[in-house]
Amino acid sequence: MNSQKETKLLVLSLLLTTVLLGLGFWLLSRVSGNNLNSLLSGNNSPAPSGSTSTKVSMGEKILVTADTSPDKEAGVQAFAKGDFVTATAKLKASLAKNRNDPESLIYLNNSQAQNSKSWKIAVSVPIGGNLDVAKEILRGVAQAQDEVNRGGGINGKLLQIAIASDDNDPNQGQQVATQFVKDSSILAVVGHNSSNTSIAAAPIYQQGGLVMISPSSTAQNLSGIGSYIFRTVPSNGAFAERLANYTVKTARKTNIAICTDSKSIDTQSFRDEFIKGLVAGGGKVNSTSCDVASANFDPNTLISQFISSGADGLVLAPNVDRINKALELAAANNGKLTLFANPTLYTFKTLQVGKADVNAMVLPVPWHPTAIPGNPFPQNAVKLWGGTVNWRTATAYDATIAIAKGLQQASTRDGLQQVLHSSSFTAKGATGTIQFLPSGDRSGTAILVKVQPSSKSATGYDFVPF
Repeated sequence: MNSQKETKLLVLSLLLTTVLLGLGFWLLSRVSGNNLNSLLSGNNSPAPSGSTSTKVSMGEKILVTADTSPDKEAGVQAFAKGDFVTATAKLKASLAKNRNDPESLIYLNNSQAQNSKSWKIAVSVPIGGNLDVAKEILRGVAQAQDEVNRGGGINGKLLQIAIASDDNDPNQGQQVATQFVKDSSILAVVGHNSSNTSIAAAPIYQQGGLVMISPSSTAQNLSGIGSYIFRTVPSNGAFAERLANYTVKTARKTNIAICTDSKSIDTQSFRDEFIKGLVAGGGKVNSTSCDVASANFDPNTLISQFISSGADGLVLAPNVDRINKALELAAANNGKLTLFANPTLYTFKTLQVGKADVNAMVLPVPWHPTAIPGNPFPQNAVKLWGGTVNWRTATAYDATIAIAKGLQQASTRDGLQQVLHSSSFTAKGATGTIQFLPSGDRSGTAILVKVQPSSKSATGYDFVPF
């Protein structure tokens, strides 16, 4: 009897164990199988929350999936396997069909540098947050890398670039910064794009002793935030001062309505600096408040309120993700108030959508292709990409060139930081001479452009420096 009970218990125990093991293997296969299938198919599945490892690539994965092609996929797969000869050939084939793909050009240069000594830096862009902006920055980095490597590299070593996506999200930016700091082979970082993200990531770079050069963060409070933090775009102080001076002294407008973005540090910083210059020049801010991020944003009502409260000018200062809101306000304005803007509106979209609504609008910008006679960058960009580029491409190019020039003199993180801070450091870039102030800001001033009719532009309008 006891023997029979023991046998039954043993059988039940074995069955229970088998069921538990089977369930465990089934769950494991669901998780690992999905990951394995993703890898084999070449799909870039979204990273789990809090993870950034799948959002960084030297060439082993495609981050800009909008530019995927069979040749690019084959090149990336070969890169991941360490077959850099095939990777080079396939990436060249991909670029031959789509030369306006900066990710492929970066991966191509990376694959060509794999079998030689090289320097490694990184770039962080908002691929998931604003793809157009991400590609604009990547074009500048890719063009600089290509020129450096075609010229023999830096002291005989080629330049490699790791690409990361932060989606213009401060939390992701911090995670990317942490990953970059931990990778001791990375000597500097180009990024981040938005001021919100740069300000959030800056303390991590500062503590980790890793140079960060932002090509597009303009917020005033990034100035002096850390000795390892630089930027190649003028600060909002420089932009706002130039525009405020023009508004009061040249345009003769003194009651200025300002429409900003409450969710953007950049635009709030620009507003504060513009008000300082406006008041100092004898002007005043219109009493009507305007926020393009507000759920109650109503362009027609706002224009009526501006006019009834005595405004004679309107400054549009949206975040890059809400340019459409500012253009809706310009359309509602219909020429009633003289228009001014922050550098965010220095984009093809402004001309394409705004057209006559933004005619005669004046804004401060960091660069214009005709502003520096004899500078080869604009022509080289057209040859490389097949069309004109914008200011983010120019300032990203400058950030990469500044790092490359600095690495010629010092090949360590600390050494590079000291070189960039030296009063004797200069480099020739797309926007002119690159030199940094003790605050890490770019030395130099902004230029003003005005939207004017143009028969040379596909939109019928263009930005013209004056």
